[in-house]
Amino acid sequence: MLSLAVCASAACLPIEQAARHVGETACVHGKVLTVSATPGGTHLLHFCEEGRECGFSAVVFAKDLRQVGDVRTLQGKEVDIQGQIRLYKGHPEVIVRDSRQLKGEAAKLPPIPKNYDVAKQGKASPGQRPSGKHKPAKYSHRSVDALTETASEPE
Repeated sequence: MLSLAVCASAACLPIEQAARHVGETACVHGKVLTVSATPGGTHLLHFCEEGRECGFSAVVFAKDLRQVGDVRTLQGKEVDIQGQIRLYKGHPEVIVRDSRQLKGEAAKLPPIPKNYDVAKQGKASPGQRPSGKHKPAKYSHRSVDALTETASEPE
């Protein structure tokens, strides 16, 4: 079984070589050091330490999280990512839209929790906006005046 995993990774490019294969559909192998999320819910898989120039990254857009799974669990794992290598701001990346693009330790990602909201964790499901039902009540002038009168009455 272990030899199959080694053979599968051998067919993949190391992240340092991804830039030489822009425009091609290929498999890229590397260790995910960190996973971060933007305010809009896009998840980024980082293969280099923060502040260091990196040869590759992987992106999972918020709308694709249900098809991909909980990518937050990939931190610290070796992964093989299959897809078209594209340039974004001069850096090679693969956009992950489906779990079938992931191989190795990443092949069996758990699904995104049903109550996970990419913008505000725990408030709604991915791809949905919060309902707005939980807005705080606004004070009317009448209730504020009543509070003021009660506070200013002598005892």
